[in-house]
Amino acid sequence: MITRREASTGLLSGAVLVAAPGLAAENAAAIDLPPPRADGGKPLIQALRLRRSIREYSPRPLPNQVLSDLLWAAFGVNRPASGDRTAPYWRHVMVIDVYAAMEDGVWLYEPKKHALLPHLPDDIRTATGLQDFVGTAPLNLVYVAHGERMQDISAEERRLYASVDTGFIGQNVYLFCASEGLATVFRGAVDYDKLGHTMKLGEGQFVTFAQTVGYPRAQE
Repeated sequence: MITRREASTGLLSGAVLVAAPGLAAENAAAIDLPPPRADGGKPLIQALRLRRSIREYSPRPLPNQVLSDLLWAAFGVNRPASGDRTAPYWRHVMVIDVYAAMEDGVWLYEPKKHALLPHLPDDIRTATGLQDFVGTAPLNLVYVAHGERMQDISAEERRLYASVDTGFIGQNVYLFCASEGLATVFRGAVDYDKLGHTMKLGEGQFVTFAQTVGYPRAQE
């Protein structure tokens, strides 16, 4: 498994070199995540019993393997032959991107490569929501819709269907976190225009929701 520290200093010969996330996005390279684990976790019924929203987080970062498993559970490829995902999506058109806002920058999850692509070098966690805890939690997932891909429907319908797709992903995250002893909360308390501007989203793109993930504060 290539850690960010090892990748940024080039300690692993023969491995794909990735730049430190703190570098400017244009100078950084993708981070290949470790393969998601194929087993483990709690049975579904137990995870459903444990599923809840938590708003107090330890600043402790998520290990690379946990981040890998989390992103795959959220919206990863579970059928490689077709490229289909762990969550359903509108008209079989993929309109949702999952961004990971962390202390070391903002990263776009690329499901087909199971990698993190550099998007911004800045720590924008505080901008991902209106509650104080978002600024210190280790991970805020930001769900971004490609409205330009949603043809022949109104702007209101675009937001509706994109929100439904986001909800499926968010529930996957909830169940994964319940299974792994992590804390999470799905959030609509977001300054959407400000966050979209901060993330430098393209024309037609818009933020649907955000979701905080981390270890419960009691586990510090």
